[in-house]
Amino acid sequence: MAQQVKTDWILFGAVLGLVAAGLLMLASASWVVAEVKYGSSWLLVLRQVVWACAALFLMLLLKRWDYRRFNTSPWAYGSMLVILLLLMLVYVLDPRLHRWFRLGPVNLQPSEFAKPVLIVFLAHFAARRASVINRRRTLICAAVIVSLVTGLVIAADLGTAVVIAAAAAVLFLVAGLERRFALVAGLILFLLISIAVAWKPYRIARIFGHVNPDYSWLDTALVRTFDAEGKAKAWLKQSAPTRDSTYHITQSLIAVGSGGILGTGPMRGRQKLLYLPEAHTDFIYAVIAEELGLWGALLFAGGFVVIAWRGMRIHFRAPDDFGRFVALGVTTMVTVQAFMNISVVTGLLPPKGIPLPLVSYGGSSLMSSLISLGILQSIGDQSG
Repeated sequence: MAQQVKTDWILFGAVLGLVAAGLLMLASASWVVAEVKYGSSWLLVLRQVVWACAALFLMLLLKRWDYRRFNTSPWAYGSMLVILLLLMLVYVLDPRLHRWFRLGPVNLQPSEFAKPVLIVFLAHFAARRASVINRRRTLICAAVIVSLVTGLVIAADLGTAVVIAAAAAVLFLVAGLERRFALVAGLILFLLISIAVAWKPYRIARIFGHVNPDYSWLDTALVRTFDAEGKAKAWLKQSAPTRDSTYHITQSLIAVGSGGILGTGPMRGRQKLLYLPEAHTDFIYAVIAEELGLWGALLFAGGFVVIAWRGMRIHFRAPDDFGRFVALGVTTMVTVQAFMNISVVTGLLPPKGIPLPLVSYGGSSLMSSLISLGILQSIGDQSG
């Protein structure tokens, strides 16, 4: 007798609600930029609608597909090999940013698709080796794969690399990784992030500008003793992506503060009028807070809380280790990315260039998130 499939309508509704509400907010946030850059105020939102239709189709397809089909070596290792090749190839084809495959009007970002691929691979790997998770051979193999993916992503996209590393870390800790190995892994990750930050000086300037915007720490007597000419301060200012290192976050906080409790109203926000950079991508949450106010911002954040709640529920109810690990990885990935973005917009973290899942403009991000959530829902449907 076939197993009864039962849809988690709360999770399904939260995902569809965020996508639909995100498209409406994108129409408001993007029309000025689209008009200035492309001469059509609807171009960006229409592109996102096309991506949303394709991504939702894939999500529904994966939701109906038995997730256990991914729990095979050809799927896990084959997809990982393909994504590693794509991450290396993008360095050649996009020598400036190392991010995009540009196929006419379509841009694909392989680092986004690395997230669900790595989660499926690590879940398959951890489920097969659960009894020997702390053996040297297992740890070396896992460390090589995670380091390769994170290392290839981190040079061009630090925020996505942090999300990938967080999902991998949580997955392996739940799988039974001993604390001493977890500590070593954490130190390696910290080293990789430090190298990536030092490699691109603008990242240092962003971090320093976030914690000490006026660079007053570099004017102290102790620093002046070793740098009497102020070269460090001059270098940081020169490395900053903008003359005012706090410009992005200042404009974001103005938008958030202007919304108050009820907001200025849909389409009536002012910061998106070329004051707030990346209003339709990384800082769309600031537009939401300005136009819909505190209640609207909390509603969007609540959508991700619902995804986290239902995702963890699926994790605990999954019928096998592979399903449990995939559910945990997907839930961690989506919620960590969402609250990293919200933390940047509200000034808790320095700018990282990370989109708000399901809401920000970007086809690759939307499709990657909905593919992952489709697999998550498949696990929930099979859990009974």
